[in-house]
Amino acid sequence: MHKQEMSRDGGNRWFGMTIRFILLTVFFLIQIIAFAQSKKELERKKAQIRQDIEYTNELLSQTKKNKSASLSQLIALNQKISYRAELISTINTELNVVDHEIGHVSTRIDSLNSRLDGLKKQYAEMLYYAYKNQGNYSRLAFIFSAESFNQAYKRLKYLRQLSEYRLRQRDLIVQVQDSLNGKKRELQDVKQDKSRLLTVQVKEKRDLSKEKKEQVSVLNNLTVKEKKLRAELREKQRKEQILASKIEDIIRKEIESARTAARKKNASSGSANVSNKKIENVSSANSTSVLASTPEAIKLSNDFESNKGRLPWPVEQGIISSSFGRHAHPVWRDVVVNNNGVDINSKKGAKARAIFDGRVLRVIMVVDKYAILVQHGEYFTLYSNLQEVFVKAGDKVITKQPIGLVQTNEDEGKTEVHLEIWRGSNKMDPEGWLAAKR
Repeated sequence: MHKQEMSRDGGNRWFGMTIRFILLTVFFLIQIIAFAQSKKELERKKAQIRQDIEYTNELLSQTKKNKSASLSQLIALNQKISYRAELISTINTELNVVDHEIGHVSTRIDSLNSRLDGLKKQYAEMLYYAYKNQGNYSRLAFIFSAESFNQAYKRLKYLRQLSEYRLRQRDLIVQVQDSLNGKKRELQDVKQDKSRLLTVQVKEKRDLSKEKKEQVSVLNNLTVKEKKLRAELREKQRKEQILASKIEDIIRKEIESARTAARKKNASSGSANVSNKKIENVSSANSTSVLASTPEAIKLSNDFESNKGRLPWPVEQGIISSSFGRHAHPVWRDVVVNNNGVDINSKKGAKARAIFDGRVLRVIMVVDKYAILVQHGEYFTLYSNLQEVFVKAGDKVITKQPIGLVQTNEDEGKTEVHLEIWRGSNKMDPEGWLAAKR
C-alpha cells in the first residue's frame, strides 16, 4: 500500500513539475518574442536614421561646392546633428533592451540549472531504490506476497508505472539539459550584440563631436558676412509676402465665385429665398463649405481630409529646412521667421509633385519663380520656388504627379520647394498632413 501511494505521489509530482515547466517555457517564449519585436523596431528606426544621415550628407556635399559657407549648409548640418543625436539615443535604448535580455536569459539559465539539479537528484533516488530492489526474485516476491489476486495485479501495474516514470525522468533531464545549453549559447550571442553596439556607439559619438566642431566653424563664417545674408533674408521675406497676398486674394475670389454660382443655381431652382438664406448661413458659419458644394468636391474634400498624416511628400526625397509658423531664425535669434508652410530641401533636379488628386487653380509667377495652386474641394495646396511648370490652370492632377521643376540656387547649392496647405482662407501646418518618413 505504501508503495502504491509512492507511485501516485511520484506521478502527481511529475505531472505538476511538467505543467510548471511548460508554463515557465511559455512565459519565457512570450518575453523572447517581445524582445525580438522591440529589437526589430529599433533596428528599423536606426536604418531609417542612417538613410536620413546619408541623404543629408549628399545635400551637404552640394552646398560645400561653394567657396564660402552658406545658410543652407548650416541648416543641413544642424539637421544631420539632430539625426546623429537621435541615432545615439536609439542605440542607448537598444543597449537597455539588450541588458534586459541578458538579465532575462541569465535568470532563465539559473532556473534551468535549479530545475536540472532537482531532476538529477530525484532520478538518483529512483536509481538507488531500483538498485536496492533489483533482481527478478525481489520483484516476483513483491507480487506474489500479495494477499489477493487484485492486489497482485495492482503491484504488477505499479512496477510498470515506476519503470515508465524513470524513463520519463531521464528524457526530461535530457530535454532540460538541451534547453540549458541553448540558453548559454543565446546568452553568448546577446553579449556579442552588446559589445558590437558599444563599438558603434563610440563611433557615432566621435562623429557627432566632429560635426559640432564643423557647426561652430560654419557659424563663424556666416557671422563674417552677416550683413549680406540679412539683406538676402529680407528680400526673401518680401517675395514670400507678395506670394501670400496673391494666394489669399485668389482664394478669396474663388470663395466669392463659388457663393455667386450657388446663389444663381438656387435662384434658378425656384426656391431662391429659402436657398439664398441657406447659402448665407453656410457662408457666415464656415466660409470653406461653399467650396465643396458639389458631390465631386465634397468627396474630394473628405478624401483629402481622411488622408491627413498619410499624404506623400511634395518631392520624392528631402528634409524639412524650415517649419510652419513663427519661430526663431537658425542663426540670428533676434530675427523671427513667419512661415506659411514648410520648406523642404532636396537634390538638384528634384521635381515637385502633387500631394493629392485635385485641379490646378492657378499658375502664379512671382519675380523669377513659379508657384502652383491646386484645389482639392475646400482645401488648397501651394507649391512654390519652381523653375519650370508642367501643368496649367484647369488641369486635373493625381497624387504624386510631377507638376514642376524645383529651382536650384546655384550660389548656395540649394534646391528647396515650399509647400502650403490651406482650408479655405485658413493656413494649416503641412507637417501634420504629410506622411511620417519613419
